[in-house]
Amino acid sequence: MGDPYLYRKRSCQTVTAMRRMLKLFCLVLACVVLQAQAAQVRPYDDIIESGVLKVAVYENFPPYSYLADGKPQGVDVDLAQKLAAGLGLKLELLWVTPGEKLDDDLRNFIWKGHYLRPNVLADLMLRVPYDREFSYRRNEVGELVNEQVAMFGPYQRERWQVAYDDRRMDDVPSVAVFQYHPIGVEVESVPSFYMTSVFNGRMAGNTHHYASPGLAFEAMRKGEVDATMAMRGEIDWLVGQSGDEHFKLAENAYPNMGRQAWDLGMAVHESNRQLAYALEAVLEPLIADGEMERIYASHGMRYEKPDLYQDAPGVVHR
Repeated sequence: MGDPYLYRKRSCQTVTAMRRMLKLFCLVLACVVLQAQAAQVRPYDDIIESGVLKVAVYENFPPYSYLADGKPQGVDVDLAQKLAAGLGLKLELLWVTPGEKLDDDLRNFIWKGHYLRPNVLADLMLRVPYDREFSYRRNEVGELVNEQVAMFGPYQRERWQVAYDDRRMDDVPSVAVFQYHPIGVEVESVPSFYMTSVFNGRMAGNTHHYASPGLAFEAMRKGEVDATMAMRGEIDWLVGQSGDEHFKLAENAYPNMGRQAWDLGMAVHESNRQLAYALEAVLEPLIADGEMERIYASHGMRYEKPDLYQDAPGVVHR
């Protein structure tokens, strides 16, 4: 008859194996369902017929896109509203949590979608670098990294900026002064890398790191650091929000930094260039007629036209 204990043990092992196979089958089935539900890019005609333009903007990213008292705010939100209205559409915002790289964000919101958000894609994404080298990057096997993305429509030039407290510093004639004055920067940012490496790292000991430019600025307000460095738009907005006349904007240069200014634009799926052309037709008069500058000014920010518009007729150089 055999050992009944051994029989029960073998039965339990069989049941366990069957359960594992069932779990594997369910996992495979779920993957198939998710793939079947893969997000679909909406053609231009479908977007117009829907009456809605879906625009991806970064969440919790003042002064560009963020929520204040539950309402969307920021220059990118204002621009998205103008673009949607220019096409006769209502605006639907899709809030982007940044991935490790911009490539991840473009994949998740423009051409493939995320497995946790099946069937969710934006028609348009803002604050994408308008840079030929970035657009045509290739991977290790020679394939275009973002071959399914069309990047177009530069709408702003961004650059780096230092703000300082004139109660603790007279001026910032050069970044070299931060050998003697502490400065706050966002962790793992370009200012962080720059301030800890330039001039053979002589400012590294005075470079303090914070989770965001806002927290670095708050540290300056509390007297923990004498200055802070971030993107110019962020610094402009933070200085304006503070209402403190002792926070000044520095005019120093950034030696050995490489690119110190860059243009920002938009992205759509590569197959949706008709949408890109229509959006460019809305964007161009916003820049040429000064509406973009007014949008930025309403948020306490300086506006600099992208390089594409610097030499256009009627464009005022800034």
